[in-house]
Amino acid sequence: MAVSRDQIIRDMRQPSYLQRLSWKDWLWAAIMVVATVLTLTVLWDAMNYYEVGITIMTGITMMWMGWYWTASKIYMSAVCLVSLFAISRYPELAAAEADFFLRYLGSSQSAIMWMSALFPAATVAYGAGLLTGNAFASKVGTAMTWTGAGAGLVGLLVRWHETHLYEGGIGYIPVSNLYEVFVLFAVMTSLIYLYYEGVHRTRTMGFWVLLIISASVGFLLWYHFDRGAYQIEPLVPALNSYWMKIHVPTNFVGYGCFAIAAMLGVAYLIRARVADDSPWAARLPTLKQIDDVSYRAIALGFAFFTVATVLGALWAAEAWGAYWSWDPKESWALIVWLNYAAWLHLRFTKGLRGKVMAWWAIVGLFVTTFAFLGVNMFLSGLHSYGEL
Repeated sequence: MAVSRDQIIRDMRQPSYLQRLSWKDWLWAAIMVVATVLTLTVLWDAMNYYEVGITIMTGITMMWMGWYWTASKIYMSAVCLVSLFAISRYPELAAAEADFFLRYLGSSQSAIMWMSALFPAATVAYGAGLLTGNAFASKVGTAMTWTGAGAGLVGLLVRWHETHLYEGGIGYIPVSNLYEVFVLFAVMTSLIYLYYEGVHRTRTMGFWVLLIISASVGFLLWYHFDRGAYQIEPLVPALNSYWMKIHVPTNFVGYGCFAIAAMLGVAYLIRARVADDSPWAARLPTLKQIDDVSYRAIALGFAFFTVATVLGALWAAEAWGAYWSWDPKESWALIVWLNYAAWLHLRFTKGLRGKVMAWWAIVGLFVTTFAFLGVNMFLSGLHSYGEL
């Protein structure tokens, strides 16, 4: 159908994306620029050019997130302020026990323990909202999820500073072992969920997603108390690389998205058995909402997982001299990639939806879990530094 001249004129008169930004958005951009410049100024002597590039890209990403997702401005601002305040109270590592704020709120372990309490509490609140239809209970769940995500990220950022205070000043980004990455998984998954909750303006998906986050917290607590995994230790030589700073976080965006899709798959199977005129129908997400978020989550997760796999190959080439060695971890990463590639292919080409795709997403989580955790437990290889 031909486009009319009036339609073309109206389209031309539409303001561009930059023109639609408010003064608050431009203020946010200015704050991000200043923060990035200050970071580079203070840490310039300790950075290589890879880290400079990562810092600049982080500033740009935070600027864009603040423009695109208004709620993230409050989150990022609060996390940065609390983290900086905590770091300022660290003349030495022992201050974590001597300083009241650090001991009960701001040290990495205190913040992570707060996260570990808030996510299960949020699950209970979302569950109460689901069972009773009480909107206030679900709002409490949302607030607790935001706060838990903030506490977890503060814990990681402060732990990063603590590694520099450790004997010998080893200093590394805290994504080097299962303990640290389980914190990262909980934070990433909750933030991705909160974004979709805001977009769809519904809290009915919260209980299902928080179940998997609480399960990861359960593992984290076991790993903390039974294995003493919270202790800061020097890095394995293969991990002492700038690649770790980008490969691991990118990977866990993928893992978080796949976990969300799987838990929504469970919600889909339950919702499909509930009649539309049932009182439970209003308390559960609609099939359309579940289908849309599951698809978007898997598409986003697949994109990030693909990038992470490429980055992992580049890291492997530097660390071990080959891009691909058919190591068990690499082989299972390929299986995960093929699984979700097939899921997306059937969605695109055949328009496949419904229970089959819900079950596929659930099974996909088990495949992903084995690739992430099971390989470390039962198989050995170049990635054996991740053993339990």
